[in-house]
Amino acid sequence: MPELPEVETVRRTLEPAVGRRVRGVWTSGLPLRLNGPVDRAGLARAATGAVIAGVRRRGKYLLIDLAGRDRLILVHLGMSGRLRIVPARAPRAPHTHVVLSLTGGRELRYSDPRRFGLVDLAPAGGREREHPSLAVLGRDPLVERVTGAFLHEAARRSRQTMKSILLDQGIVAGVGNIYASEALWLAGVPPTLRGVRLDRARADALARAIRAVLRRALERGGTSLRDFVDADGVAGENADYLRVYGRAGAPCPRRACSGRIRRTVIQGRATFHCPACQRR
Repeated sequence: MPELPEVETVRRTLEPAVGRRVRGVWTSGLPLRLNGPVDRAGLARAATGAVIAGVRRRGKYLLIDLAGRDRLILVHLGMSGRLRIVPARAPRAPHTHVVLSLTGGRELRYSDPRRFGLVDLAPAGGREREHPSLAVLGRDPLVERVTGAFLHEAARRSRQTMKSILLDQGIVAGVGNIYASEALWLAGVPPTLRGVRLDRARADALARAIRAVLRRALERGGTSLRDFVDADGVAGENADYLRVYGRAGAPCPRRACSGRIRRTVIQGRATFHCPACQRR
């Protein structure tokens, strides 16, 4: 699933859509997340004739602002979703489910083979957190302060593992499976450590590590393991720079560590760590 760096990369590459007027809305008629239908009529009423005023991000969600309208378009890429700006004359890719026709001969197209994503409307005018999907989100580590104190306070109330806590979007919005493993390794925190046992020093290290791995990934256009591309169709380059994720059996990249990366499963999710330097 695309995580914060990938979604932010898409947001940045969607900037050419800002200032263009929406001429029309098309949908495939197929449902998306949780078999929920896409509100084509609602999208058409909200967007047709409106100018795209901006594209924002909250955690893993994209928010498309429409000038002068009381609704905005909310997008989640799910597992395999893509949001791209393409010439209107270009053939539509298989599994295209939502298309906004724009002035200037361009289209904003959402495709999603697995249909786990979301395209919905949310209140505009600073009221987007009223949407149920946004109301539950915690802090966004690139735009809000995710400090050691914040992580320590959140963790000390939980007996969940630190890997599970980092995946809880109600605590830190945007961190997923890849960057949770990377941040825990960088901070030297074992993924199986219970939140109640996280001390303040490790919480501080983990807060720094989260910011570091997200920023590094963003600089490289995100991580493309399977489906992810940005709005121009370009894959991210960060997969070549991952330290532990997907590296089971490889030597630990930390200097002076003789351990090897191990793959385990926590709550059904693959987790990668070094048992030698990520000790309790």
